[in-house]
Amino acid sequence: MSRKRVPLNQNECTADFRIGVPFEQNLHLNNMLGCEIDFVIKGLDTKSRSIVASRKDAMLKKRQIFYFDQDSSGQTKIHEDRIVQARVIAVAEKVVRAEIFGVETSILARDLSFDWLGDARERFQVGEHILVRILTIQGDSPETLSIHADVKSVEGNTSKENLKNCRVQGKYAGTVEDIHKGTVFVRLELGVNAIAHSCYDSRTVGKKDKVSFVVTHIDEDRNVAVGIITRIIKQNI
Repeated sequence: MSRKRVPLNQNECTADFRIGVPFEQNLHLNNMLGCEIDFVIKGLDTKSRSIVASRKDAMLKKRQIFYFDQDSSGQTKIHEDRIVQARVIAVAEKVVRAEIFGVETSILARDLSFDWLGDARERFQVGEHILVRILTIQGDSPETLSIHADVKSVEGNTSKENLKNCRVQGKYAGTVEDIHKGTVFVRLELGVNAIAHSCYDSRTVGKKDKVSFVVTHIDEDRNVAVGIITRIIKQNI
């Protein structure tokens, strides 16, 4: 078994590595631990049984093949609105970093699922393959190429159909997925997104608490139930 070395400046990270590794790039590389990457071999040392490789060159080659080379009908392999497979190379609370045939892109939580998603790390793992839809492609060369993709349009929206089973004054159990500026985002167990602006429990509600939720209004335009949290069933401590 041989060792593979990919220099930082050949890993598609934009930074001047002569003055050290910036914090953002260091964090990005640490988050990539365990992910699958492509590389082109640039050098071989038989004595130490190691190779030096370039991920950047491999990514540029794949970009040319999949985004610029055309078939007999003038179509590229990857184009806008096409569903393709992507590699998850890093996951944070609110974003997934994916590599899609040589192009890295960040997919924000709002584009990962129609469900309230408080922590992307609960659903996505480094190294797995996921299906994404290509929304936009920009750039006129492999070096300037950038893309925007999402996951939720591939999975579909089940909340809209489930919302039909939700009733005003109905009481449902759910889990707090996020809290932002006093608004509590709850994912009800019947598969509906819900918003609460009030909590009648004397305790402070927190993320991942299991709560009892009473619906006061159904917002069909946004496909969410609006209501109040009557009590905290179980705190996430």
